[in-house]
Amino acid sequence: MIEATDFREAMSLLTTAVNVVTTTGDSGMHGFTASAVCSVTDTPPTLLVCMNQASRSHSYFVENKILSVNVLGAQHESISNAFASKLTQTERFEQAQWTKLTTGAPVLEDALVSFDCEIEQIQQVGTHSVFMCRVVDIKLPENQDNAEHSLVYFNRSYHQLGQVAELSFA
Repeated sequence: MIEATDFREAMSLLTTAVNVVTTTGDSGMHGFTASAVCSVTDTPPTLLVCMNQASRSHSYFVENKILSVNVLGAQHESISNAFASKLTQTERFEQAQWTKLTTGAPVLEDALVSFDCEIEQIQQVGTHSVFMCRVVDIKLPENQDNAEHSLVYFNRSYHQLGQVAELSFA
């Protein structure tokens, strides 16, 4: 049997992108920092997002049935920290500039990319909910220079992942 602490230690060595996931609707505007986001399929465009059911924002995502996945760049470490902190939701959203796309969920203006989604299914797995999200809109960066350095999480700390320049050998 694998102990939870051993599993968490092993997972800390899995490099993941850092995202801020947001929602809005009748229940209010909420957001959290997430690393458990991945592509499911491109036909139809679908992502999955995992969220702890004990999170203070969990019920808002379930009730609103929409979300936006905002992929963070290296310059967004403070935003990631804010959305992972005990700050109020209002204080979290004051840390950056936001816009909206099709669903109305908050979209980070200078994210590397943002995926605007409708939550189609929710699966309970252990302590977490897995949201199956149909992507209905995408916001790509206006300035591709912002896409050069991604914020990633590895071994319990942030790192910057940049594009590797192409080498030519004469």
